[in-house]
Amino acid sequence: MTPVPVATVGRMSAVSPVSVVIAAHDEEAVIGHTLDTLLAGAAPGELDVVVAANGCRDRTVQVAEQRPGVTVVEVARASKTHALNVAERLATGFPRIYLDADIAVPVTAVRALCAALEGPSAPLVAVPARHLETRGRPWPVRGYTAIHRRLPAFEEGLFGRGMIAVSQAGRARFDAFPEVVADDLFLDSLFGASERVQVPEVTTTVQTPLRTADLSRRLARVRRGNAALRDRVQTEGTGTVRDADRWSWLRDVVVPRPWLAPAALVYVALSARAALEARHQRGGAAPAWGRDESTRTLRAG
Repeated sequence: MTPVPVATVGRMSAVSPVSVVIAAHDEEAVIGHTLDTLLAGAAPGELDVVVAANGCRDRTVQVAEQRPGVTVVEVARASKTHALNVAERLATGFPRIYLDADIAVPVTAVRALCAALEGPSAPLVAVPARHLETRGRPWPVRGYTAIHRRLPAFEEGLFGRGMIAVSQAGRARFDAFPEVVADDLFLDSLFGASERVQVPEVTTTVQTPLRTADLSRRLARVRRGNAALRDRVQTEGTGTVRDADRWSWLRDVVVPRPWLAPAALVYVALSARAALEARHQRGGAAPAWGRDESTRTLRAG
């Protein structure tokens, strides 16, 4: 789909800025805080920030346009991967940072990830550590998260952090984001263990859902998106997506930490429910955002 008019506010000029690409769908409540946090302390021309406001029915565009040095493009269709592809047509710099609209990080975090990608033998992709915020959440959300945050896949993978930095050589691995929900798992499929690095001094805070029902919907969406990506890759033969390890929760988490057994019961129950819902929903409509809406009420834009 051809994007509708682009609104540019004080676009920065620099010889080699770092491009930060943000896909935003109805993010009025959080996008202002994310941009303010990112831009504070940035040197003139250091960042090339592009926000692709897709399918928005709120004031996401207006809020983002109020931030000097941010390029805002409006996209009619609500699709994260389509928005990322549109934004990348305007992005000028490398490394390329893919940042979720609700992940607030300072420019120092960008600098640290970019520094990890420097040098002739440097990795191609860098990610931060992550903190899953569970304060004030109901006990099923806390129980599920107690298992989820300890899974080795989330220590090794590029997903679930809301921020990924890719070097220019790494970005050359693919042409465009495919029409899938699991965009971070897609990036994860492109890089081997020796080509990625986690930068421990940078941590993103990921908000867990405020309600159990929202967590359940998010899990079903993730399951559905991951399965669709695996089907696509298998059909096209374009790469390798890591297998879903359905027993890692027991082998890697509960066995060495038996006191987590009560939390494991919640984890298994919610995972099984999500699997059933995802199986029921597969083959339906085209990929949609399907995100958790409850945490968007935490901040005002």
